[in-house]
Amino acid sequence: MTKRTSAKYKIDRRMGENIWGRPKSPVNKREYGPGQHGQRRKNKLSDFGTQLRAKQKLKGYYGDLTEKQFRKIYGEAERVRGDTGEMLIGLLERRLDAVVYRAKLVPTIFAARQFVNHGHVLVNGKRVNIASYRVAEGDVVEVRQKSKQMGLILEAIALTERDVPDYLEVDHNKMVVKFVRTPGLGDVPYPVQMEPNLVVEYYAKN
Repeated sequence: MTKRTSAKYKIDRRMGENIWGRPKSPVNKREYGPGQHGQRRKNKLSDFGTQLRAKQKLKGYYGDLTEKQFRKIYGEAERVRGDTGEMLIGLLERRLDAVVYRAKLVPTIFAARQFVNHGHVLVNGKRVNIASYRVAEGDVVEVRQKSKQMGLILEAIALTERDVPDYLEVDHNKMVVKFVRTPGLGDVPYPVQMEPNLVVEYYAKN
């Protein structure tokens, strides 16, 4: 498990956007950047800067992914025939922690990783504690019987700030999720605009 390498919400202020759409985000109160010079006038970003920012935003959204992990996922997306940006989104959304987060079994993507790591999740009846485990279409993800009464889950289900997307079939009473299909960019309910095409441009040049 990679430890958090930066303050959780600092990326919101760095990007100037509430990337998880959470009411707690500090960008709701302070729209300027973090740090001593955060209130300085921002210079216009170069093409590289725009591409880098798009990559940092997408990578940051999925929690504590390291650059190495993200680059590896991008490499896999690149090898598949079709639109690399769409493939990248599909692979990121198939991560087990992302599925748990999308199904509203936990309040945040960071909680999703910990929830999986601590062994609370079964995939097709078998315990899986690897957050990066790749879920396949038709797989059934469920909360272990012992863990179903956790306050964290009940809190997450009650959240109104996000909805469950239609590529998942979720039964919150049984705490069971079926991964129906791999989504494209248009299917994923990101609270902010993600630009995987710029991520593709970034890696093509660097």
